[in-house]
Amino acid sequence: MWDNHRLLNFVSNLLFILTAAAVIHKFSQHFDFSGFIKIREIHVQSMYAERVELKYITRAQIERVVNNDVYGNFLSVDLIAVRDAFMKIPWVRDAKVERVWPLGLNVKLEEHQVIAHWGSHALVNTYGEVFRAVLDEKFPVFTGPMEANSGEVIEKYHLFSQILAPLQQSIAKINLSSRHAWRIQLEAGTILELGRVEMEERLRRYVSVYNHSIAHLNQGVPLAYVDLRYPNGFAVNVSDAQKPSKNKNGTKKET
Repeated sequence: MWDNHRLLNFVSNLLFILTAAAVIHKFSQHFDFSGFIKIREIHVQSMYAERVELKYITRAQIERVVNNDVYGNFLSVDLIAVRDAFMKIPWVRDAKVERVWPLGLNVKLEEHQVIAHWGSHALVNTYGEVFRAVLDEKFPVFTGPMEANSGEVIEKYHLFSQILAPLQQSIAKINLSSRHAWRIQLEAGTILELGRVEMEERLRRYVSVYNHSIAHLNQGVPLAYVDLRYPNGFAVNVSDAQKPSKNKNGTKKET
C-alpha cells in the first residue's frame, strides 16, 4: 500500500481537505462573516432613467420599503420579496431588482403615467390599466360600467379628441353607459350625446357644421347639450344641461 504513490497522494489530499474543512467550520462558529457581505447601497431610479424621472413616488415611500422589507445580506437577500414590496407602492407599475457587485442592489421602478381619472376613486394609466393613488392634478374623467372597460374608453378618448381637434375643443369627461352608449362633456361644459352606433361619424358631422350653424346658437354662452343621435340634424339646448329642448328637424332620433 505504501508503495502506491497514487493512493498515498489521494489519502493525503483527502486528509488535507477534511482538516481544512474542520478548521474553517470551527473558525466560522466564532466569527461572523455576514458583516463583510452586508448590503452597502441600494440605488433606486426610474426604469427609464434617461428619459423619465420619478414624479409621484416619494423618497419616504422608498425609504419605508428599504428599512422594513429588505432582509439579509448581499447573498441571502430575497430579490423577489424586495420587488413585491416595491410593487405595493401605489404609483409603481413595475419593478426590477438586481444585485450589483460588490455589495449593492439596483432597483428600477416604472411609474404609472396618468391619462385620466376613473370616476372619483381611481386613475387610468396610458396602458388602460386602472390603479388607485392620490392625485389632485386635473385630468379628464372617464367612467364606465366596469374597470375592464378602461382600455376601450381610452381608445375612444384618443379618437374623439382627434376628431374635435379642428375646433380646439377638449374633452373633460367621457362616459360609457351600461347600455354601451357614449357621452362626452367638453371643457366648456357642453354635453355631446353620441349614442351606441356611428359615434365617430356623428362627431365628424358635428365638427363639419359647427362653425356654420351650431356656433351661432350659443350667443356667447357655451351650449349645454347637443344630441347627435338624429340622422339629419341635432337637438340643441342652451340652458338645460340634461335634456334637449327640441328636435331641429322633427326626425326621430336613433340610439
